[in-house]
Amino acid sequence: MSFVLAIDQGTTSSRAIVFRSDISIAASAQQEFPQHFPASGWVEHEPEDIWTSTVATCREALRKAGIGAKDIAAIGITNQRETTVVWDRATGTAVHRAIVWQDRRTADICAKLKSEGHEPAISAKTGLIIDPYFSGTKVAWILDHVPGARARAERGELMFGTVDCYLLWRLTGGKVHATDATNASRTLLFNIHTGEWDDELLKILRVPRSMLPEVKDSSAKFGDSVADLFGGVIAISGIAGDQQAATIGQACFSPGMIKSTYGTGCFALLNTGATPVASKNKLLTTIAYQLNGKRTYALEGSIFVAGSSVQWLRDGLGIIKQASETGPLADQSDSTQSVYLVPAFVGLGAPYWNPRVRGALFGLTRNTGPAELAHAALESVCYQTFDLWAAMRDDWPEAKAANIVLRVDGGMAASDWTMQRLADLLDAPVDRPMIQETTALGAAYLAGLNAGVYPEPSKFADNWRLEHRFKPNMSQATRERKLKGWARAVKGVLASDEGEG
Repeated sequence: MSFVLAIDQGTTSSRAIVFRSDISIAASAQQEFPQHFPASGWVEHEPEDIWTSTVATCREALRKAGIGAKDIAAIGITNQRETTVVWDRATGTAVHRAIVWQDRRTADICAKLKSEGHEPAISAKTGLIIDPYFSGTKVAWILDHVPGARARAERGELMFGTVDCYLLWRLTGGKVHATDATNASRTLLFNIHTGEWDDELLKILRVPRSMLPEVKDSSAKFGDSVADLFGGVIAISGIAGDQQAATIGQACFSPGMIKSTYGTGCFALLNTGATPVASKNKLLTTIAYQLNGKRTYALEGSIFVAGSSVQWLRDGLGIIKQASETGPLADQSDSTQSVYLVPAFVGLGAPYWNPRVRGALFGLTRNTGPAELAHAALESVCYQTFDLWAAMRDDWPEAKAANIVLRVDGGMAASDWTMQRLADLLDAPVDRPMIQETTALGAAYLAGLNAGVYPEPSKFADNWRLEHRFKPNMSQATRERKLKGWARAVKGVLASDEGEG
């Protein structure tokens, strides 16, 4: 049994990848599923779509690899984090569609919690800020808005889980209700210092303890898949939220190592070791992974819009047909123009955390066209990463001393133009790995580690291979001018916030 099956359940698609014992990829399959937008700022998924697409891609990947359940040592799961499912303990039926991490409907609940003075206690225990992004307020919303749900939850009839937990429950035929520490740390309900669900937090957010899953190490025996799913029983031995899984897949096991994943949004994680670092700059303190009962922490910065700005160019404006055109188009832009896009389509994430502001373009001239817009869209991702980078260095003094290299992955990492501009603006090397499926690889590694297929972290780190290093070659004067222009643009967007209501 020298193969590991990784389930990578994302925001817009489900994927399954079969890894060999040498971490090379034997086969993969991917399937998109519908997004639901029932109201402005609301984003939902049908849990059944998540489940059926996951099973279908697993079966297809096994078929493509020409192997069966008997050849798979373990399954690892990585998932879109914070997305919230509440389902019936007896029937397995979800009581409401999954509320997706991007969903902003609980802004009022968050504002109320802040006005009641709960943020200091919540932040101290969870490492998070009060924001609609996280799962806790989403659970509360479902219990308050689905008729009879709160009474059923109080009676112990309903279960809550992030997507990993829901998939684990379905894969094991309803036998196992568990999650790992990384996913638990994104709920607003989990104390990252004690490693346990917290009664005070549950009381503040009005979530019954009986709904919650057991929390385990990221690499652990979670349970076995039911035999009829894949033609035999397979152990499920690894779980981590997608950004933590990417950190593991990038072998960022030493304090000071940083990875940035460019998907729909962008997420940068800086490993701070055994010490949780409290941020002064509205970054999140999170659990990077938990192995053998030992938690490793990270500082995390979240950008809500990265790849989705390229989707906007394609689907909203129609100036490109496919994402790969963006870099060459940006290359043709007029260098005398300084066009800035602040892509606050759903508000601004770290280090600003303002859900109310909206996006804006600055510096438009009569000559601004598709090339300049492409340039501004790609560059906006680099500027936002710079903001995270600067905040991390300020929060964690050790980061200044470390000769930090940024390891990148995700769809946008394939753009040479963007990665070069990122290196230029950070004034630091940017490393792109040979295996860019780092999220799935992280899940596979956690499962394979427990199953004895993969070695301990330090040995696994030796397998990391560089595909390309982008070195900064922008002059200091140009860098400073461009960063000042970006800071002015962000200031303009923040000034447009007219407050709540």
